[in-house]
Amino acid sequence: MPRTADTTRSPAADTPTMAIRGVWALPLIALVASLVVLASPATATPSTSRGAVALSSLESGVLQDLNQIRTRHGLVPLKLSAGLSAASAQHSREMGADGYFEHASDDGTAFWKRIGRWYGQNGFHYWSVGENLLWSSPDVDPAAALQLWMNSPEHRANILTARWREIGVSAVHVAAASGTYKGLEVTIITTDFGFRH
Repeated sequence: MPRTADTTRSPAADTPTMAIRGVWALPLIALVASLVVLASPATATPSTSRGAVALSSLESGVLQDLNQIRTRHGLVPLKLSAGLSAASAQHSREMGADGYFEHASDDGTAFWKRIGRWYGQNGFHYWSVGENLLWSSPDVDPAAALQLWMNSPEHRANILTARWREIGVSAVHVAAASGTYKGLEVTIITTDFGFRH
């Protein structure tokens, strides 16, 4: 069963099992968070660099399926952001390497501060970010990931938030992840949503 969290607390870990495409797996656990930040005008200039982001087939599939869902609901598709992609990649890798599954970084840094390192105010007056997380053992496909998120009211709300305009998607596979993952082979997905103006 998906697990959810908000920006003010982290729920206790639980790990029920569920069947996915006929294979028993630890849960596709998901967390969602979003934050709106109102910022005073800054003197820094906005970043105009939108470097190319190479996506794996899983990441590309998640982005494509997520945008199809948004389009079906009358929302604009999200554009891939180099900054949000860097933030999501760093978090997926860190969770896999350090054996935890939370929005906050392992050192306790709030998710919005972590994302802000790559996708922050940078001369904008307003910015807003959100995040969905998911992990599965041993893997997951894009359709299953989106189905789980859409079945959870909090994750669905994040996916269908009209203000989002950009996204970063990261999926990592760890052969034997420690900590929360109990040495299992896991796939961890982070999607970071954003809007700035």
